[in-house]
Amino acid sequence: MSLVEKILSKKTGEDISAGDSIEVEVDLAMTHDGTTPLTYKALQEMSNNVWDPEKIVIAFDHNVPPNTVKAAEMQKLTLEFVKKFKIKKFHKGGEGICHQILAENYVLPNMFIAGGDSHTCTHGAFGAFATGFGATDMAYIYATGETWIKVPKTIKVEITGRNENISAKDIVLKVCKEIGRRGATYMAIEYCGEVVKNMSMASRMTLCNMAIEMGGKTGIIETDEITYNYLKKERGLSDDDINKLKKERITVNKDEANYHKEVVIDITDMEEQIAVPHHPDNVKPVSEVAGKAIDQVFIGSCTNGRLEDLREAAKYLKGRRVHEDVKLIVIPASKKVFLQALKEGIIEVFIKAGAMICTPGCGPCLGAHQGVLAEGEVCLSTTNRNFRGRMGHINSYIYLSSPKIAAISAVKGYISNEI
Repeated sequence: MSLVEKILSKKTGEDISAGDSIEVEVDLAMTHDGTTPLTYKALQEMSNNVWDPEKIVIAFDHNVPPNTVKAAEMQKLTLEFVKKFKIKKFHKGGEGICHQILAENYVLPNMFIAGGDSHTCTHGAFGAFATGFGATDMAYIYATGETWIKVPKTIKVEITGRNENISAKDIVLKVCKEIGRRGATYMAIEYCGEVVKNMSMASRMTLCNMAIEMGGKTGIIETDEITYNYLKKERGLSDDDINKLKKERITVNKDEANYHKEVVIDITDMEEQIAVPHHPDNVKPVSEVAGKAIDQVFIGSCTNGRLEDLREAAKYLKGRRVHEDVKLIVIPASKKVFLQALKEGIIEVFIKAGAMICTPGCGPCLGAHQGVLAEGEVCLSTTNRNFRGRMGHINSYIYLSSPKIAAISAVKGYISNEI
């Protein structure tokens, strides 16, 4: 079995295979200020209650603070839902992006996680089955605690080699290019290899986060000591809790597992990667894009707004100034990340360089708030999507990169990997 098949088999108590339709109990469910209102309205037509308020997480992150009357009304309705059903795991505006909040507080290996956001697949980094659902499906989950899915086929992606210049973002952009925007439709992407084994949890989250950009149902990585160390040090799990998780650890014989497809990427001689307009699989080596003038740089999002991302960007901004023609926007992924970045002096580096620091949340990623692009403007972003019109005007242009390339380019005024 693949990792996904093993996790879902354990959840259902039956041996299942790709293609099977199964009913499964949900361990954790989440919606945010953009998706809770629609879910709430659908729920009212099904039930006057929720199955377990302790297993529901609500976060304000897409428009924080609300920047339009519509956004304010949506948050008002979401708050009504929270109070009506006594949802205790409620995170108000400023606490962070929903996916970062889940990682910092709730996600555990082997969980089945349902989220009202396509990038819920991020949590596969913890060895959980995590995927996004639409509002009607989320309403049914909120009402019953159950859902059904077709067990996805799995693509194995093995990352090999050694290259200190290459980040998780470069790797996942390369994977997007290799697999294509529809190449993993309704499939799981199981990452493995020595490079992945040595990655931090933050980097693993970046890999899994962009599975959806290839049409994937989820991205997933086996749990190991790096997972357990994160849960102990960052989440405060006890030794007893960690030992219990280790006893329940699910592993895969990758030579015998039933994979739909296998992809091997050697990063040894790989350049940093850039996704050019207008899709994340339209990827080129940085040398082919270098020199492209930019108007805005955004460092943040559920893909690259974590502490290690901010640390990396600060390395290239310290003692330098953002180019006079460039707007640099930096948004920490959560309040916890923001506070630690303040403590380490990272925020001071950004401010002295000329950056604007905004409230933890999604910000300009979806073109709704804090950095909307005008016609013809070019943005280099550490986000996950560069669709036409994604961040503002339909005739604006989005390039995707790692925090390192974003920081260097903000100083240069054009896309570059040369300090």
